[in-house]
Amino acid sequence: MADDPLTAFVRTVLGSGVPMIVLSPHLDDAVLSCGALLGWAGRRAPVTVATLFTEAAPPPYTLSARRYLRRTRAGDAEELFADRHEEDRRVMELLGADWRHVGLVDGLFRRLPRARPGVGRLAPLLPELAHVYPTYRLHLSRGRVSEHDAETLRVAGETIEALLPARSGGLVLAPLGVGGHADHVLARTAAERSGRRVVYYSDFPYNQTAAADAEFTGRHRLTARAWERDLDRKAELVRGYRTQADALFPEGRVPCAPEVYLLPSAGDTAVSRGPARLRGTRARTAGGVP
Repeated sequence: MADDPLTAFVRTVLGSGVPMIVLSPHLDDAVLSCGALLGWAGRRAPVTVATLFTEAAPPPYTLSARRYLRRTRAGDAEELFADRHEEDRRVMELLGADWRHVGLVDGLFRRLPRARPGVGRLAPLLPELAHVYPTYRLHLSRGRVSEHDAETLRVAGETIEALLPARSGGLVLAPLGVGGHADHVLARTAAERSGRRVVYYSDFPYNQTAAADAEFTGRHRLTARAWERDLDRKAELVRGYRTQADALFPEGRVPCAPEVYLLPSAGDTAVSRGPARLRGTRARTAGGVP
């Protein structure tokens, strides 16, 4: 039986053993969206999951951050993220994938590089004043990357360069940014600007309630393809992220949904080079753990 277009594409790209890196915004996103494909690809080529936003910050926390900590039953963000590092290491070992924790601060906890004039004394009382994304609903999940994240975007781009040099001929899997989380859109932007061969993955579970950014998919002439191989093992991998699983799936069941990847249409190049701007990058919003 002939391969479906997605399997044929991945076989062709990875057939010579060239590396693949998966940009994961947070310490569960790669497995949530790509766990089945990762297991399959890892048996055929070197796979590295590069998780960008792997650190929290000390208090004071914003209201949105405190809500997230309550939902994950955590009192201290830095202790929670230490647990999340260990969860991710164990799951990567089960997958047989290499991993990198890049060390950028998660959007819920990311502070401005310099305090705004006149707010220094107020910041302990109103932490939102000192954060790049003061609230989840109105800022972090609006599909925009803040102008204050220029340095963050630079580090993300350097990560791609370090793990997948241009001469390697490998493949980048990057989030499409479904749901509008700025960290996801930032990872997408870094991949888009990298000049590498890029396939975008549809962000699960946010794609169950939100649509893709039609402007972005249209600009790159992307076509969605479903991946249904090896889905039976994925729920076990997702539950390995125990600090997150209950908040994401409060009913206790991880849906067995096909993974969705977006490829360039036939005849188009598989490399994304669009000069995406920091401000104005949009995606439709959806609810998240916070």
